[in-house]
Amino acid sequence: MKIDRIEIYGYDLSYRYGKYVMSGNQVINSIPSTVVRILTDSGIEGWGEVCPLGPLYLASHGLGARAALQQMLPALNELDPTNLSAIHTAMNASLRGHSYAKSAIDMACWDILGKDSGKDVATLLGGRLQESFPLYKAVPLGPSEEMQQYVVDRRSEGIHRFQLKIGANPYEDAERVRKVVEVTTSEDVIVADANGGWLLQDAMIAARLIEPLHGVLFEEPCKTLEECLYVRQHTSLPMILDEVITDVNTMVRAFNAQGMEGINLKISKFAGLTGSKLVRDLADSLGLRVTIEDTWGGDLVTAAVSHLAASTRPEQVITVSFMNDWNNEHIAGYQPRSKNGIGSVPAEPGLGVDVDVKSLGSPLFVSK
Repeated sequence: MKIDRIEIYGYDLSYRYGKYVMSGNQVINSIPSTVVRILTDSGIEGWGEVCPLGPLYLASHGLGARAALQQMLPALNELDPTNLSAIHTAMNASLRGHSYAKSAIDMACWDILGKDSGKDVATLLGGRLQESFPLYKAVPLGPSEEMQQYVVDRRSEGIHRFQLKIGANPYEDAERVRKVVEVTTSEDVIVADANGGWLLQDAMIAARLIEPLHGVLFEEPCKTLEECLYVRQHTSLPMILDEVITDVNTMVRAFNAQGMEGINLKISKFAGLTGSKLVRDLADSLGLRVTIEDTWGGDLVTAAVSHLAASTRPEQVITVSFMNDWNNEHIAGYQPRSKNGIGSVPAEPGLGVDVDVKSLGSPLFVSK
């Protein structure tokens, strides 16, 4: 099998709850998502997607993904898309870094591999270990009463895992967490996520104030790994690291420094499902739990997340996000679809979703 043509599409995803607010005055209403369609000489096609969370969250942005893909596409023509090692070798030879853009190509190749073999991606990632899994919703940074009400509303929909966006004034942040704890029970998981928004002193104050609150996990207090490790050494709060874990090397370093008990595994940070499987399996070997998701995305990203989650041991999973529940727009029939706070994985070959090509309009560019 050979790649015959690659088409790149773009569409915007808007946040269904209004404004998505994080630390550092980051506000998201709508963001551009990029879709990859790989067509082969055998008639099988594969789909992938990448959607960076704005230009300030990580060293990535929506238009950057499209520019990076345009740079890499000529190197991929006529390669076998089921030969994932060759695909990654070609991408790396044509562009250094930009793992987030490479993830969309990788995802589409896994889709093709599944369709060609007649197997779903979860099976190819090691086997289906769970058919369904609990989902989380992020709680945008805002007044404590608003965050509390958001949690109450989502709990009524069946959600019992919450990632609270904090990282502002540490005293106000502690109050935000306290208000949410008031309306949750032992069946809920609460992650207090600063997204690296605190200075070291503020992180220490916040940790000390939040420690007495029952059942709270602490995520990404500061911008650098060194700062996060310092905070971990001075708090008993279970630590999840996210943005500072950029590759296997940083994950091993953080583990050896006793800096975390879990990681937030975003598919696009690790160049797609190929790298994410490696990170997931290494984390499992080290006894680390994982949140499985991506920076943002629609139906295609959600499908990829569902397959990675389904092939992960249930005991290892902290929680999972179905990003298509967070958006108004859908390009694959709003599939996979969650129900009562639970996500499930498609059973069909490949990613198991059908993209409505017409909804995407004309390609932004084509490989040839």
